Amino acid sequence: MSDITPPLDRIEDLRIERELQDSYLTYAMSTIMDRALPDVRDGLKPSQRRILVAMNDLRLGPRSKHLKCAKIAGNTSGDYHPHGESIVYPTLVRLAQEWSLRYPLVDGQGNFGSTDGDPPAAMRYTEARPSEVESELLADLELDTVDFQPNYDERLQEPKVLPGKFPNLLVNGSTGIAVGMACNLLPHNLREICDAIAHVIDHPDCSVADLLAIVPGPDFPTAGIICGRDGILEGYKTGRGRLTLRERSRWSRSRGGKRSSSSKRFPMGSSAAPLSRASAKR
Repeated sequence: MSDITPPLDRIEDLRIERELQDSYLTYAMSTIMDRALPDVRDGLKPSQRRILVAMNDLRLGPRSKHLKCAKIAGNTSGDYHPHGESIVYPTLVRLAQEWSLRYPLVDGQGNFGSTDGDPPAAMRYTEARPSEVESELLADLELDTVDFQPNYDERLQEPKVLPGKFPNLLVNGSTGIAVGMACNLLPHNLREICDAIAHVIDHPDCSVADLLAIVPGPDFPTAGIICGRDGILEGYKTGRGRLTLRERSRWSRSRGGKRSSSSKRFPMGSSAAPLSRASAKR
């Protein structure tokens, strides 16, 4: 039997602290880039992007017939995101919830939960298709507008990023927690963001005050009242700020004399949308 022990001059001592540090940094960067933080170009995390690509592969569009979410989640898991369809479905649900995204990327049909925390129905019961907004994220994808990379088993090609005609990151925001890093980007009104983008293109040296005249503050999908503007200004200047968001409730008495309250919520695009703006009081 031959001796497979390497020569002593090829053995190198390595401090365990150094090895742990290098391994942890590699893991941390993988988590930051591939799981928790969105790409600034299309505002999507890999799991979200792969769901939209899988729906595009299924030839779904804003005017297509709704398809079972089990089929969409299964295709996403089988072709692009090999972590199980039970992991993909919660991400798909959030893309369809009107109270989670200012402009949902998925048009859902069925029980997708509620603002009170009720869970959605199982994916075999719900159906989905892309929204009008989502179609703008994938526009011209087939015209060699972005780079592609092999999927996990090198059987297919997937886009590294979507073309993104729609300013998804600024409009829908994003939340994520990584290793030592986190992001909490707030949603904004689409018209105001488009006006601000045009202003920056025409006036590259514009100030934060100039942009505040166009975008007075975040625009949350559940409406509500932002108390004070100091947190908005601090957030836009430094990237870190704190906001207090209050709902509007109405008290009423039933026939039995009992007192009850109901929260005032507004559908997206209603005339009551300005309630999501910051109040002038400090």
